[in-house]
Amino acid sequence: MSDIDKLFATLTNLQQQKRLPPIHLWQPERVGEIDIRIDREGDWFHEGSQIKRQPLVDLFATILRKEEDTYYLVTPVEQMAIVVEEVPFLAIDLDTRGEGQNKELLFTTNVGDFVVAGIDHPVYMVNERPFIEIRDGLVARIQRSVFYRLVEEGVEEEGALIVYSQGARFDLGSIS
Repeated sequence: MSDIDKLFATLTNLQQQKRLPPIHLWQPERVGEIDIRIDREGDWFHEGSQIKRQPLVDLFATILRKEEDTYYLVTPVEQMAIVVEEVPFLAIDLDTRGEGQNKELLFTTNVGDFVVAGIDHPVYMVNERPFIEIRDGLVARIQRSVFYRLVEEGVEEEGALIVYSQGARFDLGSIS
């Protein structure tokens, strides 16, 4: 097994072992707001002060849910709305293996998620900004340095820059 295969196996195994709470089953009666904000750079703030403890941010990310255009931190007893300036997560790293349409693109987020782009985790562009769906409608913006690496994986098809992962085709925009 190659080093990249070992890396993919390790990271995807870690993601599978990550136990996310069943927030989709929780419908708490107590609903309100809490002064938590996620800025455009993926930093979390409580009452104006940055939350610097990464394990706490990672924990909050596991109980984050989006309903329509509102984000909530959800527990079995309460659902508290928070402010998300753009999207809740950032894709901060990219690893690849394979070639052509069988290539796999493994993204790492700023909250410790590992996701292989594909049908369930599409890569897409909005106003020339790249994103990837992480889970349950929660999205990560692909950081600029990661996007440059993604572009290097692309191929030109009919005037567009295309990347493939797990057989899925993603259009990164026209080549000018």
